[in-house]
Amino acid sequence: MSIILQTERLLLREILDTDLEGMFALDNNPNVHRYLGKNPILTIDKSQEYINNIREQYVAHGIGRYAVILKETNQFIGWCGIKYITEPENGHVNFHEIGYRFIEDYWGKGYGYESAKAWLDYGFNTMNIKTIYASAHIDNKGSRHILGKLGMQTKNEFEWNKIPCIWFELENKTI
Repeated sequence: MSIILQTERLLLREILDTDLEGMFALDNNPNVHRYLGKNPILTIDKSQEYINNIREQYVAHGIGRYAVILKETNQFIGWCGIKYITEPENGHVNFHEIGYRFIEDYWGKGYGYESAKAWLDYGFNTMNIKTIYASAHIDNKGSRHILGKLGMQTKNEFEWNKIPCIWFELENKTI
């Protein structure tokens, strides 16, 4: 059974091959990759590889990054979701991380918070995750604002792939 979440303005569903052009528009933009190592993708084939990888995560872990669709227009505007991380990061391994990425035209409209809040609620109330983690580039004020607004607590600074980051955690108070 696939997960579908809805908010007032957004539909959150699995990323599909039909999202290819939207994914390319997202990850081809240098501004989107400003805090991700400044390495935007250059070919649509790389977007397809990324979609394939995300879809493999659904099978392996039952969760992953999901398309964010604007209900009003049925437009793909980015992705958000909980990913199960199996590689070491900041002293953690095998943990759930919330993340999001949006097409630049949709920045500053509250979609990041709205979609991440829906996923946090799902992660805590449906998946019964004990702690959800996140990280953001130390200079990414927008992302850090969203994580703070979600109630995530800053824990420490660390370096990931030579990128200076801040680590966030939020504990499930209902478990």
